[in-house]
Amino acid sequence: MAKTKELSKDTRNKIVDLHQAGKTESTVGKQLGLKKSTVGAIIRKWKTYKTTDNLPRSGAPRKISSLNDLQRAGTKVTKPTISNTLRCQGLKSCSARRVPLLKPVHVQACLKFAREHLDDPEEDWENVIWSDETKIERFGKNSTRRVWRTKNAELHPKNTIPTVKHGGGNIMLWRCFSAKGPGRLIRVKERMNGAMYREILSENLLPSARALKMKRGWVFQHDNDPKHTARATKEWLRKKHFKVLEWPSQSPDLNPIENLWRELKVRVEICMEEWAKIPATVCENLVKTYRKRLTCVIANKRLSGERW
Repeated sequence: MAKTKELSKDTRNKIVDLHQAGKTESTVGKQLGLKKSTVGAIIRKWKTYKTTDNLPRSGAPRKISSLNDLQRAGTKVTKPTISNTLRCQGLKSCSARRVPLLKPVHVQACLKFAREHLDDPEEDWENVIWSDETKIERFGKNSTRRVWRTKNAELHPKNTIPTVKHGGGNIMLWRCFSAKGPGRLIRVKERMNGAMYREILSENLLPSARALKMKRGWVFQHDNDPKHTARATKEWLRKKHFKVLEWPSQSPDLNPIENLWRELKVRVEICMEEWAKIPATVCENLVKTYRKRLTCVIANKRLSGERW
């Protein structure tokens, strides 16, 4: 089948302009010499995505022969060859990003939020304090899956691992940040409930805003976790006169703090990997010289005049 000639950006924009002027799809098609179906497709794209630009496709065009063809030709394809070919197509091997399991209603709410705020000035976002809770594994890390993807496609469904909330063997953290830098980072030592969440906000939100030198009228963002949307929490925020950003459920990809969590977790994982590489001889020597450590402590305490 012959490949259909792609419309120029100027032509696509003319279609939208004529549509906004009240012209029907048939009229636009006749005026521009295009099929009605082509005009309709451009208008639907504009209504859905607020753009007529070409959208990213789910896969790259086929550039190499199938494995069976290569085998019949007596050609051996190695793993490095495949990896290099994929990289040449702009793909790279990455760990699949974990995201919440979404229902259609969540997807629509997320898209609605993105479209409504697409043209908000940058200054508005600079006056937002973003917040979230997350867990960091105490030992090791969650199982991962490698995927080949293009740049900035980490949240495409085929490159992610759906997750559900809660799990074991982890440390819970609450954190906030703004465009001016990180706010406070708090470890949640017990299972968090609404009262504990309000206590965390009471002790850390306003001090973070002051430290970050937020402008008057700054806005607080948190997700729709039941603790956040509880009547008591809403009332507390109202009494404190905090402006809260209306937020769609299950939309971590909208929250820039997710990138900071990932950065933190990567650093923790590197720390754990390096910890595991410490030679046993180093540990043995530390224990062997423990008596010397005790002697040094006693000497230092005596010199400083401190009593035990």
